[in-house]
Amino acid sequence: MAIDVMRFRVQPGVPFKLKAIDANDRGLAGEGDRTTIEALCDSRREQLEELQYRLYAEGQRALLIVLLAADSGGKDSTVRHVFADVNPQGVSVVSFRAPSEDERAHDFLWRIHAQVPKRGWIGIFNRSHYEDVTVPWVHENIDDDELERRYCHIREFEELLEDAGTHVLKFHLRISREEQAERLNERLDNPHKHWKFDPADLQDRRLWDRYQEAFERAINATSTERSPWYVVPANRKWFRNAVVTEVIVRQLEDMNPQFPPPAPNLDQYEVE
Repeated sequence: MAIDVMRFRVQPGVPFKLKAIDANDRGLAGEGDRTTIEALCDSRREQLEELQYRLYAEGQRALLIVLLAADSGGKDSTVRHVFADVNPQGVSVVSFRAPSEDERAHDFLWRIHAQVPKRGWIGIFNRSHYEDVTVPWVHENIDDDELERRYCHIREFEELLEDAGTHVLKFHLRISREEQAERLNERLDNPHKHWKFDPADLQDRRLWDRYQEAFERAINATSTERSPWYVVPANRKWFRNAVVTEVIVRQLEDMNPQFPPPAPNLDQYEVE
């Protein structure tokens, strides 16, 4: 059995609506499904560990994973669960915040390019260049003309990465407005999660519909054959983890990283 992840892939040139993906999707119907899917996810995570090891040993290509979500959408949790078993040597996680004064003095992709994973590594963008085409548009700091220019720059940037051997996978973690309310209230109710609560999240929550439009527009404009978007149902964390893991493992299987050949005349050496 395998999860049908292709139904979550946004096809280039085909108009896509976020509402087409049910945030509560659980993949299968009937009793015992969660147990089955979690077992499958565990198995695929073991394969992810092996593939990441081979990618690092090969040292010729890289994989960049981009996560996009509403506030409390589960980006941190996804990273923590999907990559729990991989060797941290060979994996980097970057979260881009509001640009600094120095960063604003450059083009919006300048700071992004500097954090792209080097060959042999898996890089994860917890926040990314897609915040530069969602947040400023939602808050009306850029107009539609600038937005379209940025979409064009992003497509060309990701094409450059692909040509250089860095494959790009992009995931939008789709939660419902009701699920977001539950998660934000949990941060308020649980003392161990108070540190995660930001009053600014409540201000952005009032702009929910505009954020959804921003996500949808960005996904439609930048999902390409080489750098696709996957819109992942994320209300159920266990299903979200399984979908993201499956897509990443399939990408690495397609890349099929290989161990480098042994040094010549290796048989002449002996450790005494």
